Amino acid sequence: MVKSKRRVVTSVSALKHYFSVIIYHMVELDFSLPAHEAVYRALRTSVMHGEMRPGQAVTIRGVASKFNTSMTPARDAVRRLSAEGALSISSTGRVATPELSHERIEELASIRALLEPELAARALPRAHINLLERLSNINSLIDQAIVKDDAVDYIRRNLEFHRTLYLRAQAPAMLALIETVWLQLGPTMRALYAQLQRREASHNHRVAIAALKAGDEPSLKLAIRADVTQGLRMLSIE
Repeated sequence: MVKSKRRVVTSVSALKHYFSVIIYHMVELDFSLPAHEAVYRALRTSVMHGEMRPGQAVTIRGVASKFNTSMTPARDAVRRLSAEGALSISSTGRVATPELSHERIEELASIRALLEPELAARALPRAHINLLERLSNINSLIDQAIVKDDAVDYIRRNLEFHRTLYLRAQAPAMLALIETVWLQLGPTMRALYAQLQRREASHNHRVAIAALKAGDEPSLKLAIRADVTQGLRMLSIE
C-alpha cells in the first residue's frame, strides 16, 4: 500500500526524496484511491505527458521507488499499461516505453484524424462562452510552457486543450479511444516537441476557437485535423 503522506521526515535529504517520490514531475498520487489504482493513474499520466523517452526502460522496482509504494501496485501498474500499449515487453522480459515505427505513427495519426474532428464537431453545439474562455486560457499556458522550454508541460497543456473541448461532446467511448492513442504516443510526442521548436501555441488552436465562436463546423474540423496530424506525419516520413 502507499505509505502515508503524514510520515515524519527527519532530514533535508529525506525531505527532497519524499517530494521526489510523491510528485513525479507534475503528477501527484491520489491518496483517496487504493494504492494500485493511484500508482497506475500516476504512471499512466507520466507516460501520456511524455515524461519518458521512447525506449526508456521501466522497472517495477523503479516505479515502486518513484511513487513510494510497495512492489505489488507497481507491478500491477506496469502490467495494465503494457496491456494498453503504453509499455512494451521484449522477448527477454525487458519493459520499456515503445519506440514506434513510422508505420505505427502514421496509423495512430490517422486514428486521431478520424476521431478528433468528429469529437470537436459534437462539442460545437455545447460550446458556451465559458468553454471558449477556458480554451483561450489553456492556450496562454501552452505559450508559457514554450517560453520555459518545458516539453512535458507543453504536452500536458496541449492534451488538456483537446480534452477540455472533447468533454463537451458527451461521447465518453470515443474519448476513451482517443486517450488510449494519446497514451501510446506520449514518448513520441516528447521527441516531436524537440524537433518542432515551437515559439507560440498552435495556430490551429486559435483557428479552432474562432470556429467555435462562429459556429463553423467545417473550419473547426479542418483546424483540429491539421493540429493533430501535421507534426506526427512529419515524424513518420523522416
